[in-house]
Amino acid sequence: MPSEQNSIITPAEAAALFHDLEALPAVLLAVSGGPDSTALMLLAARWRAGLARGPRLIAATVDHGLRAEAAAEARAVAKLARTLGIAHRTLRWTGKKPATGLQEAARAARYGLLAKAAREAGASAIVTAHTLDDQAETVLIRMTRGSGLTGLAAIRQTARVPGGANGLTLVRPLLSLPKSRLIATLRAENIPFAEDPSNRDPRFTRARLRGLMPPLAEEGLDARRLALLAERLARADAALDEIANRTYACFAESEAGGQIALPRGDFTALPVEIRLRLLARAIGEMGHEGPVELGKLEALEAALAEADAAQTKRFRRTLAGAIVTLSHESVTVEPAPARRSRRLTAQKGGRRKMALRR
Repeated sequence: MPSEQNSIITPAEAAALFHDLEALPAVLLAVSGGPDSTALMLLAARWRAGLARGPRLIAATVDHGLRAEAAAEARAVAKLARTLGIAHRTLRWTGKKPATGLQEAARAARYGLLAKAAREAGASAIVTAHTLDDQAETVLIRMTRGSGLTGLAAIRQTARVPGGANGLTLVRPLLSLPKSRLIATLRAENIPFAEDPSNRDPRFTRARLRGLMPPLAEEGLDARRLALLAERLARADAALDEIANRTYACFAESEAGGQIALPRGDFTALPVEIRLRLLARAIGEMGHEGPVELGKLEALEAALAEADAAQTKRFRRTLAGAIVTLSHESVTVEPAPARRSRRLTAQKGGRRKMALRR
């Protein structure tokens, strides 16, 4: 008898995994050709075949142009997709590749290509094959980076597509399943799959942490427990967000001149975590430099608390394109002036002049 970790995925399980997609008009499956995504395509195809009505399935394979084998792997996915009765597209990441941050750049390019393909196909969801193992590794990665509560909640079952692709949802139906069960399912059907050597390349953080999983499991910290930690932290994060949203609705006031004001006494009496979330929201609305980093937000909140305790009459800081001011009555957040940077431009005869660039 196979162990639970190596048992095949039954049709009934697959039906439960994909149930929430049933009413959608079309779904884009991200299929690289590896074991996880190959199993995703197999399970999705069989689930769809068992429905009288359901979404149109389109498989998409991204060829990043980084490995010689990638083109052949994409062709193999296309062949299997035809066998399963699924449309297939190969998407290519063209152009010059960065010398550093390659995995991050490849990820951004991948989601950009998938989002474009989904819109062209009329799909409202992109489905990926993230597993329980991916969740556990992500928790470890976030720990090494000192992430806060939101970061340690790691991968969510549903999320927005990275890069701000409007109207698209990212869905991960296999997140509760260990990779071993997906491989067992493929082997039971004699379906081949590719292995990406970068998954074992010690140059990459995820690959190094993957190597730590067996000894951690021996100590009781296996993938399922790490995923359970992420689930509990996600639950706590959602609760704190709800409290912060209600508090913001009660306290925050929009003032003339494009400011958000929070009453000083009410704000400073709140728990630190709620103050951080209120500041993050106000800065997100007023700032123009993107999401604020947690460490910088914590430093700002600590400085505000210190200024309040010292009865400072006026305190002013800039963060993420917003100005935060502590006055006698309130904490106000407003847009900061656009930054100006200087650059040198060469002139005739070797002289230089200063030019302003926004």
